[in-house]
Amino acid sequence: MKQVFQDSRTAEISVVDVPAPKLLAGCILVRTATSLVSAGTERAFSEFAGKNLFQKARMRPDLVREIVSKVSRDGIAAAFSAVRTRLDQPNVLGYSSAGTVVAIGEGVTGFSVGDRVACAGAGQAVHAEFACVPRLLAARIPSEAVSFEEAAFTTLGAVALHGVRNADAKLGDIVAVIGLGLLGQLTVQILKVAGCTVIGMDISRDRAELALRSGADAASADASGFHDLCMQASSGHGVDAVLIAAQSSSNDPVNLAGAVARNRARVVAVGSVAMDIPRREYYGKELDFRISRSYGPGRYDSAYEQKGIDYPIGYVRWTETRNMEAFLNLLTGGRLDLRPLITHRFPITQAGSAYELITGVTGEPSLAVMIEYPACVTSENRCFIDLASAKEPAAGDSSVRVGLIGAGSFALSTFLPTIKQVGGAELIVAAAANGSHARHAAKKFGFRSCTTDEQDVIRNSEVNTIVIATRHHLHAPQIVAALNAGKHVFCEKPLCLNESELAEIAAACSRHNRLLMVGFNRRFAPFAIRMKAFLGNVREPLALHYRINAGFLPPDHWLNDPQQGGGRITGEVCHFVDLLSFLADSFPVEVEARTLANSGQYSNDNVVCSLRFLNGSHATITYLSNGDKSFSKERIEIFGGGSVAVLDDFRRLELVRGGKKQVFRSLLRRDKGHRGEWKAFLSAIQGGGASPIPFSEIATTMLSTFALEQSRCLGQPVTTGQLGWDRDRADGLNQAS
Repeated sequence: MKQVFQDSRTAEISVVDVPAPKLLAGCILVRTATSLVSAGTERAFSEFAGKNLFQKARMRPDLVREIVSKVSRDGIAAAFSAVRTRLDQPNVLGYSSAGTVVAIGEGVTGFSVGDRVACAGAGQAVHAEFACVPRLLAARIPSEAVSFEEAAFTTLGAVALHGVRNADAKLGDIVAVIGLGLLGQLTVQILKVAGCTVIGMDISRDRAELALRSGADAASADASGFHDLCMQASSGHGVDAVLIAAQSSSNDPVNLAGAVARNRARVVAVGSVAMDIPRREYYGKELDFRISRSYGPGRYDSAYEQKGIDYPIGYVRWTETRNMEAFLNLLTGGRLDLRPLITHRFPITQAGSAYELITGVTGEPSLAVMIEYPACVTSENRCFIDLASAKEPAAGDSSVRVGLIGAGSFALSTFLPTIKQVGGAELIVAAAANGSHARHAAKKFGFRSCTTDEQDVIRNSEVNTIVIATRHHLHAPQIVAALNAGKHVFCEKPLCLNESELAEIAAACSRHNRLLMVGFNRRFAPFAIRMKAFLGNVREPLALHYRINAGFLPPDHWLNDPQQGGGRITGEVCHFVDLLSFLADSFPVEVEARTLANSGQYSNDNVVCSLRFLNGSHATITYLSNGDKSFSKERIEIFGGGSVAVLDDFRRLELVRGGKKQVFRSLLRRDKGHRGEWKAFLSAIQGGGASPIPFSEIATTMLSTFALEQSRCLGQPVTTGQLGWDRDRADGLNQAS
């Protein structure tokens, strides 16, 4: 399918063939008929992308602080790599469209194949021939009388409608609208439907005149004239409410709103404007200043938008979905006239011209710009795209031929660059649920093809090794499917999220003589290997202390979701359990996890863990999300046998024995073992050896991690033997793995 992208470095617009998105649970797959290019939001986004790095830095000092913090913590090379990875990724454009439902995802009700729908959401209702849209970001078009063009306005219409609701505009109110772009024009028409007297203002005389033709009672192209109109309409008292639909870095719209408002009026910022509130004016009139958040309750709530958990209508009457439906109903009744707002139409193949128009390159005035799509797009083979000619593997060829499932930030920034640097592997096909991610990964790293269907990877006869870098809840089923297909598997941590999934993986391992490797990379770090060698002569139990300054994640982050990420103990602490087991040369037999007092902003991710090993060693893991991100992330201290070993953030290793100290440093880049783990896995496949990490150790690490989570919930120690999966069974699988 064709999709519109923007280069993050140059702002160049391109129309690219990418695989159609995978239909996800809780979503519908829509064949797009029309999408709307926002002359406000998308113009601002496009203009930002076109600025040089210095200009971007001035506009986004928050990002500059992130980079500086990363340099101090991870080194210049890692920070440079992170910035380059972000700039290499194309921007996905579009957030308001309409089309026809072609498939229904699991768990979706209220839609049928063939329904005409309006779609919303950045990254969802994109400028593309197909879109995968969560069910609460779509609304059925209630009448054939409403065209796809009109329905494509629904996202902006819902924004305008939510602004009107925030203004508490009632029948007979006098309402001023500052900014008569597309959002302002929609606001004017909705206010007239609500029975309000409407006075508009825009610095463009043409837009002021368009508002008059659309029903505004009065409009002006200058501030003083607008002020006079507001005073005349209100008998000198001032208007009941002001909606600011302008987009400006100036504070003028907020100042003007205060000047024309009556005592105790409502001022609502719908557009993006400076908000340096003039205290004297706003205090003197006791004005109520409100910010309207996009298209209503539910926006930016992942539980609502991504999981489809609706708000009860008795408690939240107007959600973003119900605002979309209300706007469509206004269109059905013919109470809004959108045709005069449409100034240009472009086929998707000429989408670049649409962006030249809205960014002012052509110098031609515009308002609503529509992108149109062919009605006869076939859905056949839409998920797979060949990027190079395929070749059959040679007979007896023992090379590593890789298929990738998952192309998120970790894969792009860390793992795929590692695979390319190490070499020795042929990259066959890259898969991701999002077609743009799949194609970007494939083109950047040299895969022959890309797809949004993981089965295209699993069933591919050329692929003998599958790398899994998806979200955690997908790991177990994808591992089992790959093993059953006779492939070697490298899976990013964690292996799985619970004991039943571990048992399924173990059963698949026992049936197939294939390697299974998990991304416990830290044990392959050069400093970790040197540390273990230094402690190799110690003949007594060790005391190990591991502190992790993990950084804060919001509660609604997918990693904190028990269903998707498993929580940070299962999803991340498994890393540290594995490394400590490696360094102690033993495995935990009893664990305990205690959560620090939760102030409400944390997600049970400030945890102190205690591990007792079979050989008598003891370890503590202090995993914290309440620290400063600029401070070092990880520090390990080990004491035993008259020796001390300290590893600070994999950049400085200190070894002390007999009064002598050795210090090793890595100045430019932290080596956390990603190269080492992949080289070891590659060698095992090519040489027919065993997995670099025996399955018994992988399984024991996961069991110990599950036990830590269980201990945190129970508030008491848990022995790993209490869990249903026994170590003897894992030991028996070492040969199979």
